Amino acid sequence: MKYLKIKYVIILSISFLIVNKTMALETPKYDLIKKENGFEIREYQSMIIATTKVQSDYGNATSTGFRRIANYIFGGNSAGMSIEMTAPVLTNVPDSQNIYEIQFVMPSEHSMEDLPKPSTDNVTVKKVNLGKTAVLSFGGWATKNRASRYKDKLRDLLSSGGFKTNGKFMVAQYNSPWAIPPFRKNEIIVRID
Repeated sequence: MKYLKIKYVIILSISFLIVNKTMALETPKYDLIKKENGFEIREYQSMIIATTKVQSDYGNATSTGFRRIANYIFGGNSAGMSIEMTAPVLTNVPDSQNIYEIQFVMPSEHSMEDLPKPSTDNVTVKKVNLGKTAVLSFGGWATKNRASRYKDKLRDLLSSGGFKTNGKFMVAQYNSPWAIPPFRKNEIIVRID
């Protein structure tokens, strides 16, 4: 019993350190406009992303997309340059088409001019402006079913509040794969008019 408690404390301590390290990563800049009933309205600044599209089931697509873009930021680019990791990793919410766009936000210190070109054709770098968004936070794993459920919840909250969406719903995952569910941070994000 004593060893079980020690093991539990060690696992929690390691998870806490991983979460704090992950949460220390740069995240996209935004202004909080308003807290609504269960979600936030934010205005994001423009950002540069590295993105890839993958046609597969949700789990395989997110894994494949992550590896492609990780290759780019870890030196798989025209300059062999390493680029700092940021959070979150963005993916569109699961849908019936099974085509997913996975995105990493580039550190704000970079511009389109100083970022190297990806070494592969399946990764592109571009500037985006999310603008005004609605955001719903949730913990645990961002599985296909959970992401879809929280998307539906945000869609219903927006509908009942008279908001109109403008584009696809996205899943934002902030943690490393080693963070355990009680310490994970995820969000569903969608542009609104």
